[in-house]
Amino acid sequence: MGLRTLFLTEMWERMSYYGMRALLVLYMTGAVSGFNPGLGWSQVDAQAIYGIYVGMVYFMVVPGGWIADNILGHQKAVLIGAFIIALGHFTLAMPIEQSFFLGLTFVVLGTGLLKGNISTIVGDLYKNLDEKRDSGYTIFYMSINIGSTLGFLVCAYLGEKIGWHWGFGAAGIGMALGVIQFIKHRNLLGDAGLHPNEMSDEKRSRLSTYMYASLVGMFLVIGAGLMGLITIDPRFFAEKFAYFLTIVAGIYFVYLFLFAGLTASERKNLILLFLLFIGAAAFWAGFDQSAGSLNIFARDYTDLSILGFIIPVGWLQFANPMFVVMFAPIFAGIWAYLARINLNPNLPIKFAIGLLFMALSFLVMIVAVDIALESSPVG
Repeated sequence: MGLRTLFLTEMWERMSYYGMRALLVLYMTGAVSGFNPGLGWSQVDAQAIYGIYVGMVYFMVVPGGWIADNILGHQKAVLIGAFIIALGHFTLAMPIEQSFFLGLTFVVLGTGLLKGNISTIVGDLYKNLDEKRDSGYTIFYMSINIGSTLGFLVCAYLGEKIGWHWGFGAAGIGMALGVIQFIKHRNLLGDAGLHPNEMSDEKRSRLSTYMYASLVGMFLVIGAGLMGLITIDPRFFAEKFAYFLTIVAGIYFVYLFLFAGLTASERKNLILLFLLFIGAAAFWAGFDQSAGSLNIFARDYTDLSILGFIIPVGWLQFANPMFVVMFAPIFAGIWAYLARINLNPNLPIKFAIGLLFMALSFLVMIVAVDIALESSPVG
């Protein structure tokens, strides 16, 4: 029963995240006048802001996990995170430009608290049931595909056909439903993820002070930007932020390799982990283009008419979760068959195959771009 609580919470969170994400770049680059006015920003600036947003979502999972481990506990972190996400989407739903960056900030902070910690609670539910943990995670991760599908279908339609802020509001309603059901059924989780790590009250109070001071500093910077006291070039910031993340990751791996007291075998595994880390970064950089450059290409160069109905651009992103659901059992059967004949590839090889298909997809897009430059739209 506890898994159902987490499943529904994750489903509504992913619905809100992917639904809003499908609209973000389209809203920023939309014309400032007409039926559904957007912000009228350049594609370059919009892509930079989108990249910063997605990068911060991934980055904030690290401090979000630390806060849950040492201050809040995972259950409370998930609840607070879900509430902040809903607040962020409702802030985005306000039809004023000044609320845009504030809303994105709320979503980033809330996702940092929720995303990694809800998966940790799933593991805690099966702490002494190793044989059931994989099945539990398989069921749990289905919520991502169901939620993202709902987000693409509902938020993209409302945002593009009625008004951008209706789409953002729908994302907020979805997350609010997740908050309500988590509160209602939280007792089913028992002690899973309930308590933070043991430490003295003095140390926990000091850590809490650091956390609140960081939040105050962040909102002071955002407030100064909204009032025009400081100006941030999104392209410059996106470039420097990418450098920052690369340097931090590099320093972390060097520290582990040289100073963490690892054995020779552990260092060999760390090298493999580092290679997988680079591959994962490349994969997600490509994957997240679905709501960035690929979204713009779909809007500007793709024939979206089906039987006289112009489908929302965001609906094209529905293809990813649909194919995941379709092909997951097929690939599971393939791996099972290969295992029976002792030809099942190991995890790094499967990882490499996934990266290869990602690369091939962008080769297809190169051809599509060439066609679009000659005559548009393309089918």
